[in-house]
Amino acid sequence: MKTEVAIIGAGPAGLLLGHLLRAEGIEAVIVERASPDYVLGRIRAGVLERTTTDLMDRLGLGARLHAEGLPHDGFHLADGERLIRIDIAALTGRQVMVYGQTELTRDLMEAAPERGLEIIYEAADVALHDVDGDRPYLTYSKGGSAHRIDAAFLCGCDGFHGPSRQAIPKSMAAAYEKIYPFGWLGILADVPPCNHELIYANHERGFALASMRSERRSRYYVQVSLEDKVEDWPDDRLWDELAARLGPAAASHMVRGPALEKSIAPLRSFVSEPMRHGRLMLAGDSAHIVPPTGAKGLNLAASDVHYLSQALIGYFKRRDRDAIAGYSDKALARVWKSERFSWQLTRLMHRFPDGDAFDRRMQVAELDYIASSVAAQTSIAENYVGLPL
Repeated sequence: MKTEVAIIGAGPAGLLLGHLLRAEGIEAVIVERASPDYVLGRIRAGVLERTTTDLMDRLGLGARLHAEGLPHDGFHLADGERLIRIDIAALTGRQVMVYGQTELTRDLMEAAPERGLEIIYEAADVALHDVDGDRPYLTYSKGGSAHRIDAAFLCGCDGFHGPSRQAIPKSMAAAYEKIYPFGWLGILADVPPCNHELIYANHERGFALASMRSERRSRYYVQVSLEDKVEDWPDDRLWDELAARLGPAAASHMVRGPALEKSIAPLRSFVSEPMRHGRLMLAGDSAHIVPPTGAKGLNLAASDVHYLSQALIGYFKRRDRDAIAGYSDKALARVWKSERFSWQLTRLMHRFPDGDAFDRRMQVAELDYIASSVAAQTSIAENYVGLPL
């Protein structure tokens, strides 16, 4: 098979990129190792920046998002019994949208056939070849047969563990990583949220987050040790811990229910540079990971796709090689700013095992400053809704 762009990975980044290219008449094929059901079974982010919703609207795929999503004008930072509201609408003139990554992925997947975007699911043993030459290609196996796709460009949207990043020689890449000494235990339940906006809480027993996927489905998290296991946290214990950490105001409105899903996710910050090697371009988690504090992961992948689609469209429409050459630097400039925000918010709202009384007083002082400073709140709001492209 021959195509202009071969995309590895059918998560939101790969699907968005494929749709944006097909909308401009550029041939694109997506290769995905998993089944459609497995892709839709991933429970991930739910807060979308304007960058992400604008891309869906540009594709004409935002109708369900706007009908079922929850626009949010602000969010809260909690410290004990205090709630500090960050009024992002008043401070920036913009909103964020609560709409689950699963639903956004579903919208993109279901629109693919009618728009001529081919997705090859359950492709095993995907390998990338000659990425630094003029004729890159990928190979995979399916149904007992070997297959090959030749393309002008290969785009790796296949996550941290996928083959795309591994195809860049180690001598040509630099990796920057910070592993956090805790994880997030998350519970998804069909109960109404305890607050109509998100609450990020710093408590003496650790961080907690009250979030939601809809007006009837809630997503909560608590900070746990890396040694903890899901079976250590029966539903009742987790609900009790959430009530304690989120504070009495949130707890008084919390509705408990059985877990639809419960899991522990470790936290890390990671960036691989560059995001381009020859005719291989990386986007999303294949190039960078942010801790979930601040909801930047999916949105950062969307901004990568914005830059990457512009570069590829410029190349195929105008033979603009400079846009291809400049993709990595342009994307990384925004990546590092998002990494900074997620890292700062993680440091502010979590309890670190090696933290001492001085570290705690610094957190309290920072929260006091945020509570009393419009400038500090504006900085947080600007980063939360997404920095300009």
